Amino acid sequence: MQKQRVVSGMRPTGRLHIGHYHGVLENWIKIQEQFDCFFFVADWHSLTTEYAETSGIKGSAREMVLDWVAFGLDPSKCVVFEQSQVVQHAELNLILGMITPVSWLERNPTYKEMLDNIEQRDLSTFGFLGYPVLMAADIILYKSTRVPVGHDQLPHLEITREIARRFNHLYDCQVFPEPEALLTETPKLLGLDGRKMSKSYNNSIYLSETAEETAAKIKGMVTDTQRVRRADPGDPEQCVAFNLHRIYLPQDKQDEIIPACKNAEIGCVDCKKILTQYLNERLAPFRARREEIAQDASFVDDLLAESSRKAAQVASQTMQEVRAALRV
Repeated sequence: MQKQRVVSGMRPTGRLHIGHYHGVLENWIKIQEQFDCFFFVADWHSLTTEYAETSGIKGSAREMVLDWVAFGLDPSKCVVFEQSQVVQHAELNLILGMITPVSWLERNPTYKEMLDNIEQRDLSTFGFLGYPVLMAADIILYKSTRVPVGHDQLPHLEITREIARRFNHLYDCQVFPEPEALLTETPKLLGLDGRKMSKSYNNSIYLSETAEETAAKIKGMVTDTQRVRRADPGDPEQCVAFNLHRIYLPQDKQDEIIPACKNAEIGCVDCKKILTQYLNERLAPFRARREEIAQDASFVDDLLAESSRKAAQVASQTMQEVRAALRV
């Protein structure tokens, strides 16, 4: 029985942090064993918001792929490629843009939210309004049947499904399947200051940093703001550090720390030392692997070139069907 196909991408907007790992990459590593997976560097998507400053995109893309492979994506089990190296993405984006009603794009909740909240960049562009069309092209170009998304991303996937449905209806064909959601649960991961982990907030623990850099960050992170003195009882539910304990500490260790914190038998300094130990131990083999493969300066470029050729072969076959349906 042929495996269902999964397509997913990530924008190269800077170094990946542990939020990216637990939110996306960890899931990709699992599903590469079950599905026919295409994972791509969404560098053209970066242009929708970073069009005025493009100098960092290529470097960020290379660093991101190093993280992907070091932390467990296996190019022998999935296709890891770069969007901009497969020109069919642009061709299909153009065609789908011709049939997509503007009203579908304007009702996109992310479009409205980003227009309201991002003030330092002008997002009143054709490309930003139409990014869901490019996203749809990315997905259906490979005839994806499943797309890994969280619940908050379901509206984005529905636009893709509607575009695929409209193409098939207009041209009386069945070129594109309507991809279904592969729902993923993303753990709530707070940054060092208690806000959502984000490079924009400078509150992240990066996959590529050293154990010493991680230790220094955790040492200064926020804990329970209501616990002023060492002798005060703490509340793990209100502690930012304990948010990471839940992910990196075994359950028996958590069960030991919770009453100790509540009874002031352990202080925040000691608690953060424990977190540092377990987090660095968890990341150590991946960081070592990253350092090893980074020694080969051509590793990422060679990987993306070879895999992008594989992706382009699949994409080319789809575009032959698209042109036949259009009769152009």
